[in-house]
Amino acid sequence: MILYVDGDAFPNLLKPILFRAIQRLNLKTTVIANKKINIGKSALITYLVVDLGADEADDKIVELLEEGDLVITADIPLANRVIEKKAHAIDHRGELYTQDNIKQYLAIRNLMQEIRDSGELTKGPAPFSQKDAQSFANQLNKFLQKFY
Repeated sequence: MILYVDGDAFPNLLKPILFRAIQRLNLKTTVIANKKINIGKSALITYLVVDLGADEADDKIVELLEEGDLVITADIPLANRVIEKKAHAIDHRGELYTQDNIKQYLAIRNLMQEIRDSGELTKGPAPFSQKDAQSFANQLNKFLQKFY
């Protein structure tokens, strides 16, 4: 299994959590973003910077992804593409996307986008918190225990 990190908008609070897991489990990791992102220095981590563009990092992740790999992303359309390739996705707040729940998350995301596109003002997600970081750490640990 290879771990892919969608580095665009990756919360700083998660970097040390993820780095410790990578080091502890010798987990081969690729961080992909359209700007330089640093999770930590390790021979296990490859950093790829892609061209600027809305889906450049997402497209590269999907291109490299193989069945059974894990992607860390808050991007629900990307998570859907990951699940379609029989891989796994966890978001920054600790949600494990699955065949059973990804379509619901995608439908809600698309509905909210339509509402925003119609001119309605909506509030975004709550600010990322220490509690979210803990939920992420718990879900990541739970997931990785199945494989390591």
